[in-house]
Amino acid sequence: MDVIVKRAQTLKQALVDFVLDAEGELAQALEVYAAAQSRRGNGDNNQQDLIIDSFITEGKVGDNSPIELFIASNADLSESDRHLLNSWHRTFMGLFTITQILPDGLELMNWLTAKNYIVTSNSYEKQKEISRFQIGDILLTRISPLTENEWIFSGTHTFMGKLGKPKLAVAIGNFKDNYKSHLYSDAPDLLEEAWQSVEQYHQQFVDFFGSDEVTLPGYQLNKKIVEFQEIISNKYLQAAGLDTSKSLDEIAAEAGIGEEEIAAAAKEVGVDSNAVSQMLNGKNGKQKMVAPKVDLPAELRKAEQVTAISHPRWGLIFLPTHTKFTNILLADDWQSIAGAEKLIRHYLENKSINAYVWHRLAKQYPTQLEKVMQDFLQSPDFSLSNDLDKLLQEFGKPIEPELPEIASVPLHLHNLFQEALTEVNKSKPKAKGQKQAAKGFQRG
Repeated sequence: MDVIVKRAQTLKQALVDFVLDAEGELAQALEVYAAAQSRRGNGDNNQQDLIIDSFITEGKVGDNSPIELFIASNADLSESDRHLLNSWHRTFMGLFTITQILPDGLELMNWLTAKNYIVTSNSYEKQKEISRFQIGDILLTRISPLTENEWIFSGTHTFMGKLGKPKLAVAIGNFKDNYKSHLYSDAPDLLEEAWQSVEQYHQQFVDFFGSDEVTLPGYQLNKKIVEFQEIISNKYLQAAGLDTSKSLDEIAAEAGIGEEEIAAAAKEVGVDSNAVSQMLNGKNGKQKMVAPKVDLPAELRKAEQVTAISHPRWGLIFLPTHTKFTNILLADDWQSIAGAEKLIRHYLENKSINAYVWHRLAKQYPTQLEKVMQDFLQSPDFSLSNDLDKLLQEFGKPIEPELPEIASVPLHLHNLFQEALTEVNKSKPKAKGQKQAAKGFQRG
């Protein structure tokens, strides 16, 4: 084993021991971090190892990281040791595919960003495990810098084997749900563009609806969302510079894709068939990111009223009971309203009702919300300014926004999702009398 790899292994073990043996602030910080992370997992040994490993590189003890505290506590570390340890702040979680088997490791591609990495095995046990891997296998793992061009495995990994496109798309979706902070952690340009797309979407929402909040019957809001989506699609097509002059059969022939497959994919993503075929064919080189289709969930289309709220960071939120909740706040005796307590608890427990919704209510109805929560919590000293964020965190609601679903995704992921969709549609039995897709330039 290479000298630097052995040294990295020694330093990592010393770092883990330092964190696990710590007392005082460091131990408390680990406990708080672990409690927050445990809500998202199943609590098995792999998850516990992952929590410790991620705390080492991502955790904070006051203004310092555990790595910085370790360096400060070991004055005899060489300059190269310090440099290596500090580089581990760039450790990240990724969903990787194996592109090449190397004598002492693997070449991996991170599916989230399409970036490639040479990852060296940093233990005999790890080398024994990866000796059974094959090109095309999928790994969920963390990697850390070793040198300028090489990386090492950090902590445990989850082996997923070979995945077809539909299952790979599901795995990427699960990654987006479970590791939001690592979505594009090795591609800050993609992350910045994704956040910018949320801001752009918000501005387009305000321009279209005339406000950042709109309440309509579900079926009416759905019609408006469809209309809004068409405007978004038009702008996307113009920005992408897609060739809309060709007929569907011409594009299908060039792309080697059946017209019915294109039409089915187009229907799912809410853009015209020509756009989908060109995305699948990879001919559009202007776009790095693609805006996803935004749908009003089916169960909300029949709702009596649905409130849509847009924010440049929190994204788009659909709330079918928001009017009822505000009526509770405005009532003289809110406890006399049937189902009021159940609805308040729902607002606390439901993940889709994020901290921004609560902060917005606190700004719009500060006195009323504070009084209702004092009664609900049976805590007359409850204060919105002092206690609301702590309460929301107790219910697992992040106080800072995470990249929302309306954010644009990298082009290679968009293409994967559409190819997965095409495969799924191929496997579905065709309904009798199904109409053939219309030729020419059509709106989805």
